[in-house]
Amino acid sequence: MPALAPPVADERSALREFMAFHQSAYFAVAYGLTDEQARSTPTVSALSVGGLIKHATAMQRTWMARVAAAPGAPAKDPRPFDAIAKEFADQHVMRPDETLAGLLEAFAARNAESLRLVETADLDAAVPVPQDIPWFPKNQPAWSVRWVILHVINELARHAGHADIIRESIDGATMYELIAALERWEIEGWVTPWGKS
Repeated sequence: MPALAPPVADERSALREFMAFHQSAYFAVAYGLTDEQARSTPTVSALSVGGLIKHATAMQRTWMARVAAAPGAPAKDPRPFDAIAKEFADQHVMRPDETLAGLLEAFAARNAESLRLVETADLDAAVPVPQDIPWFPKNQPAWSVRWVILHVINELARHAGHADIIRESIDGATMYELIAALERWEIEGWVTPWGKS
């Protein structure tokens, strides 16, 4: 896992490589943590490394479902808004019954599906803006698949930065040393439960 995204040749390769690069940051930031450390909230924030991995998984699932359904809309969630909001809040918390390995395994599977969609989706297809979600714009009928993919990349980068701060608060480890440690682990042939990043 290099410290920079690789060179790109065109728009689609740029979208794919930058998404993969920001996805890989979560494996580095989690490297060497115990479940207890991944669940901990060492800053004034309520966020944890495990919670951020869980949120990044759910965020990709939600947004990339819109990409997969374009130009239609994904199936509407039939649950009441309160139930949806409760699940959204749970996405930010690593519960006692969850393990870091399990969260990373789910994240890796979601990453693969997101990258597959980046490689195959029509970038110009319209993605309908849900009008029943309060924080979405009411004057915007649709985004493009391109816009949604860029938004997902932005969200991955934003939350990876949050995870960096939390990790450094746990044990002082910084991203570059974590990247190097993870690369050594992979070079030596160790395979994590979630595969190679």
